[in-house]
Amino acid sequence: MTSIKVKLGLLVGVSVVASVVVAGVARQAGVPWWTSVPVSIAAALGVTQWLARGMTAPLREMTAAARRMAAGDYGQRVTATSSDEVGQLAHAFNAMAADLAGADLERRRLVATVSHELRTPLTAQRALLENLADGVVTPGPENLAAALAQAERLSDLVGDLLDLSRIDAGVAPLTLAPVRVGDVLSRVAAESAVTERPVRLTHGVEPADLTVSADAARLAQLVANLVDNAVRHSPPSGEVRLSARAEGPGTWVLDVHDDGPGIPAERADRVFERFGTGDDSGGGTGLGLAIVRWVCELHGGRVEVVPTAADAPGAHLRVTMPVTPRPDRPTHLRDGTAAPRPTTEEATVPTTPIPAPSPAPPPAAPPAPAPYGDGPGATDALVERFWPEPDKRPRPGALVAALGIGGFAALTWFDREIGLATWLVLLATGALMWVVARNRRHPWTVACGVTAALLATTTLVRDAGGVVVLSVLAGVTVAAVGLTRAHGVLAMVASGAAWPLSGLRGLPLLGRTLSATGRGRLLWPVLRTAAVTALLLVVFGGLFATADSLFGAWAEALVPDLGWDSIVGRTFLFVLVGGVALAGAYLALNPPVVDRVVLRAAPRSRAVWEWGVPVAGVVLLFVGFLVARGTAIFGGRTYLRETEGLTHAEYVHQGFGQLTVATFLTVLVMAATLRVASRRTRGDRLAIRVLLGLLGACTLAVVASALYGMSLYQEAFGFTVLRLFVDGVELWLGLVVLLMLGAVLRLSWGWVARVVLVSGAVFTLGFAAMNPDGWVAARNIDRFEATGKVDTLYLSTLSADAAPVIAERLPRDMAACVLRDRVVDLANGAGEDWLEANVGRLRADAAVADLPVVDPDVRSAASCAPLLSDSYSR
Repeated sequence: MTSIKVKLGLLVGVSVVASVVVAGVARQAGVPWWTSVPVSIAAALGVTQWLARGMTAPLREMTAAARRMAAGDYGQRVTATSSDEVGQLAHAFNAMAADLAGADLERRRLVATVSHELRTPLTAQRALLENLADGVVTPGPENLAAALAQAERLSDLVGDLLDLSRIDAGVAPLTLAPVRVGDVLSRVAAESAVTERPVRLTHGVEPADLTVSADAARLAQLVANLVDNAVRHSPPSGEVRLSARAEGPGTWVLDVHDDGPGIPAERADRVFERFGTGDDSGGGTGLGLAIVRWVCELHGGRVEVVPTAADAPGAHLRVTMPVTPRPDRPTHLRDGTAAPRPTTEEATVPTTPIPAPSPAPPPAAPPAPAPYGDGPGATDALVERFWPEPDKRPRPGALVAALGIGGFAALTWFDREIGLATWLVLLATGALMWVVARNRRHPWTVACGVTAALLATTTLVRDAGGVVVLSVLAGVTVAAVGLTRAHGVLAMVASGAAWPLSGLRGLPLLGRTLSATGRGRLLWPVLRTAAVTALLLVVFGGLFATADSLFGAWAEALVPDLGWDSIVGRTFLFVLVGGVALAGAYLALNPPVVDRVVLRAAPRSRAVWEWGVPVAGVVLLFVGFLVARGTAIFGGRTYLRETEGLTHAEYVHQGFGQLTVATFLTVLVMAATLRVASRRTRGDRLAIRVLLGLLGACTLAVVASALYGMSLYQEAFGFTVLRLFVDGVELWLGLVVLLMLGAVLRLSWGWVARVVLVSGAVFTLGFAAMNPDGWVAARNIDRFEATGKVDTLYLSTLSADAAPVIAERLPRDMAACVLRDRVVDLANGAGEDWLEANVGRLRADAAVADLPVVDPDVRSAASCAPLLSDSYSR
């Protein structure tokens, strides 16, 4: 595929297909949504990560190589295996790296050779001037001529360097115009004749009126440099021959012959580089032929050394130029285009042996592709700021432990109730996190770990699903906050989100762990041993199970059902639980810096009236509501009947949910006011305490009113677990308001978030400890004993935690009907194995053991039909 867009489309399509397939398999196998949804998302992410790994590998290499090049290592190259846009970018990157390496080499050569060329005339001038100053020599014409010659050499060198810099930078563009080649050659020959060198110069042009389009000044400079080079290398009384001719359509050629020693074949490719001759016998700056080459290339032509016969003296240089330069010719040149790209050997030392500074070290070999997820630039800087990864070591032990926890859950959770196996998995996950945790000795982490362990024990002692789920979620939140050591509210929210996000953040470490494990010598022997052991156990276990019925019964109890639905369900449980344990281990190993998740600092410069007026308005609204509430409550039932047409219980119950929301919003208003209100003066601080204190007091009154109303309603219409839970939440919000009032009095609230978290955990523990199902059943039975009315249908929906109270306090026939499902299961021997042992269900089985067995079909059972009703009355 030659387009990254096609690859991305394929990536998205395959990920969606993988997710749909996994979800479809889960639906066919009856896997619950809370298991199938996370596993489907994990499947899509896993496929995406696997396919995107190869697509982004060149990008990761380029990022690492670019950083090394920024440090001066231009020998970096990346692997380009694809033909899409990323592959093209990799090829362009390698070309750029080669150009930069060549430019850097030329720069080093230029600095070294220019230093050498400048040092020679400067040293001669200094020696002559010192001799003149010391009186060793007299300032005669001969000595002054020598000093002038050295100064002229310096001037020529600086002039040539300036010319080269202008050509390189493109600030000396060509001005094309018709030029007669014969006139240029004649003018250069005339200028050369005035020099002191005894060399004869001849020139000729065919045809005589040869006219080309060129920059006259640059063309004259080209010819002058060629003539100067030939004259300097020719012997006394030698001859330099210039000949120009038209050659083919649109091309002309200039040949320069001399009688000098010639150019060795091995140096023919380097004479046109800066200081490329390596022969100082003829003088000169060493830049003339480099200027010739660049002028030729700016016109779209070329210059070359023509080989001469072995017995023929001198050198032969040829310039080939277009009669009319093409429009697409280069406008300026760079060092990298003017010189061949260096090889590793060439980059080691400069080409010409000159006394230069220390040569550049050889470029490093192209780096091997970094392991998946490793290397700089693999993670965004923002993520690194909030979630650094100080420990990047592979963790095969943690990986094996997480897989073991997932495997144990897959073997023991399927088709079993919440109980001992659930608690063991939660305990093992917590132990794994504790072992790898970076902050496991911190007091806050220890306290949160103990609290989370206590909340996890709910799975062992309670049967009510809502209570267990609430406790587990609270334990997860407390554990995450303990690992991250969060202080603020937003930081705690980020801590809760960090656990699932650890599954993504930990992928690089997982990749390194898998790579390190695969390279080790222990992995395959362990896998091979495990496979052989499993095979032997299956073969011999099957033989022994069929040979002995008692052993077969034991094996049937130990070996799980391996039907299709069972395999699918267990696989999903393995992936889910193992992934959660692995994500928790990464969170413990590399916790994010969640305290950096804060709102932007707000200026505390708000005048009192800016925040005081809104708060005072809310306080007045609270007062009005409380007055209306008090009037209705203390006006009596007759007043409510006449004005509202409601009973006392119906009136006080209405709007309970709205009051709970209002309590929560009040906490937010108090927090926002403390954030923006100015506290510079005593008056500012007094206003904060008074207004927020009044608001908090009114809120507590509303909380008391809501709790009182719910109490009356439950006395009149019955108790439920949901109503009890909402009561508890409203009571907890009242505690939060009290804590906020303490923060208002102290004008300091940094401690509030942790106290609120602890109070929430204590509330959850207390809610689980009070056995809400049993408590609700007891209150409804109290109401039944007082009024003769009870909702037996609702009692039958309660969990096994309520069974002891129902069996003990309701009449036997009524209790048998309410608890008929458990009575029938117990009578049929449908007991629980030790892996799903649960204190609540064990107590329920003991309580219903003596109850009579009734027809399990409630709707057709004549004995239970009158007793099961949502409005039973005796």
